[in-house]
Amino acid sequence: MNAIPDYMTDKHRHCDDIFAEAEAEVAKSNWNLAEQKWQAFTLELELHLQAEEQILFPEFEQATGMTSGPTHVMRMEHEQMRGLLTSLNKSLAEKNSEDFLGFSETLMVLMQQHNMKEEMMLYPMCQQNISDTEQMTAQLKQHCD
Repeated sequence: MNAIPDYMTDKHRHCDDIFAEAEAEVAKSNWNLAEQKWQAFTLELELHLQAEEQILFPEFEQATGMTSGPTHVMRMEHEQMRGLLTSLNKSLAEKNSEDFLGFSETLMVLMQQHNMKEEMMLYPMCQQNISDTEQMTAQLKQHCD
């Protein structure tokens, strides 16, 4: 899996799976397992966002000269996600399943829309414009795995 779109899309699916597991445990009021799953999800998500912001996006911006286009929008959406994580962390700490599931629904919709934009547009653009995609994918793997 040396193509940027393949690797990053696979990481999206992995995050989605852990997210769904955390939600399911909250719905069952299984708070200890929910906390474990939630911590795993937030770690995976943050590593993914960092990989994009610190490794992939700067390389794409350097290759294309586009700094206020798709990567700018993606960074703004990352901040929206981080804001929702703060609300979700508070709900989880308070064991408030109603609030948690409400915020998680909002985060899930945001992530689905965000991921679709990245997978359909940005990652293929990165694959086309970054000169050494194998090296880029290796750097992303090193950061995330």
